[in-house]
Amino acid sequence: MKPMILFHNFFGHLSTINHHKYQVMKNCFRVGLYKQGLLHDLSKYSPTEFIPGVKYFQGNRSPNNAQREAEGCSTAWLHHKGRNRHHYEYWLDYAATGKRGEIVPVPMPDRYIAEMLADRIAASKIYSGNSYTDDAPLKYYLKGSEHAPLHPYTREILERFLYMLAEKGEKETFAYIRTFLKQKHTMK
Repeated sequence: MKPMILFHNFFGHLSTINHHKYQVMKNCFRVGLYKQGLLHDLSKYSPTEFIPGVKYFQGNRSPNNAQREAEGCSTAWLHHKGRNRHHYEYWLDYAATGKRGEIVPVPMPDRYIAEMLADRIAASKIYSGNSYTDDAPLKYYLKGSEHAPLHPYTREILERFLYMLAEKGEKETFAYIRTFLKQKHTMK
């Protein structure tokens, strides 16, 4: 890679992940998830994720997709999803009953579903730019939701949040999620 391209990609990727992390942190804070907001996506700074991010940086989409297209898989994504509980792929396990060896989704804790929404909003804003609307995360989800191996509970809560966001906007949705998380926490 030429030095000027490397320089551009390095700072472009660093800027993108810093901006994304900041946006997710703000969203997490709005629903009361302070620790998750601070710790969100720290693995993106590890060499396993950062180096491919620089190599495949384009600025208008995830470098993981470009790595996947060029190499057949994204090693950065495989590393990332195994360390970040706000991705539904983290919550796949072998079935305890039924078909032996089958991989099945297990329910995500509510706080990680909320962080997943915060993450999706931030990513949609970054990649959509000025064309972002509150229904963008829902539209993105609906494009791939039929193939996403989500536990029924996880799907129900995530869709509730996404549809509310699309219909009522961030302020009302974040207020609802904050109350939802408090009520669920006090019930335990």
